[in-house]
Amino acid sequence: MVEIFSKRDGPRREDVQARRLIEQNRGVITKLADHLSGGRYSESKKPKLAPQAEGLIIHIGGGPAPVPAPEPKIRVTTNGRVIAVDVTTGRQLWHFGDIREVKNLRIFALATKDNGFIRPLDETTRTALADIDGVVLGPSYDGAELATDIGIRLDIPPEA
Repeated sequence: MVEIFSKRDGPRREDVQARRLIEQNRGVITKLADHLSGGRYSESKKPKLAPQAEGLIIHIGGGPAPVPAPEPKIRVTTNGRVIAVDVTTGRQLWHFGDIREVKNLRIFALATKDNGFIRPLDETTRTALADIDGVVLGPSYDGAELATDIGIRLDIPPEA
């Protein structure tokens, strides 16, 4: 084990002398600082006053601003997801299923456990959309028409 012994405890003699010199000449240093800064040095050292209220101030405490009711629209994304989004926020509200490619065919797969979805649709939505599960999309029936059909069944307009 190594022990270090210093010759003296406390600040160095040079530091003590410099601190004493500054304290003895504090008035001269302040005058010079004010002269060089146009008086801003002393102004910066004064305590700041808190702003005072003027006139009538009404504060109504409460919770956060009310969130508007979501305005859902059906959207078919470029990666094949068929979802309902809120128009105002852009957030996804529901995921109805995916458009999958099986043997060079584009097929709509409804979000059910049988189709491999982790979180399937609720019972009422699943029964409303059950007849379009497995429908083939092509030139005669595309994603926009699929979104329109889903919107008609769920009373949600498709995205324009």
